[in-house]
Amino acid sequence: MNEDAGTAPRATRKGSTALNVYCLPEEHQAIHVRAAQSGLSTSAYLRQLGLGYQPKSVYDLDQVEVLARVNADQARLGNLLKMWLADDARLKRFDEAQMRATIVLAMERIQACQAALLDAAKKA
Repeated sequence: MNEDAGTAPRATRKGSTALNVYCLPEEHQAIHVRAAQSGLSTSAYLRQLGLGYQPKSVYDLDQVEVLARVNADQARLGNLLKMWLADDARLKRFDEAQMRATIVLAMERIQACQAALLDAAKKA
């Protein structure tokens, strides 16, 4: 029983009428694969499509995670470069030629991160 006097019991799909969909074995397999890619059960996937929603792919979430990781790497490299260019007192013990080589290496890594961001964005 529901303790709140003003609320009705919540409806569930468990006791509702089932929809049967006839399809070929290849179609059945394709539907299962796409539902799995969306992170949904076959029933939830077909329900969303039938109600006009476009299920989101789990791969989209994976791409967002990749983008976030590369973006964090880019921020770390940028902060390191900023420290070097600000003539931080902690860096006085390093040779100028060594610093130049390290800065050039950091710039190359930043460019590689930017290329990785661009590739990940194109895949998303």
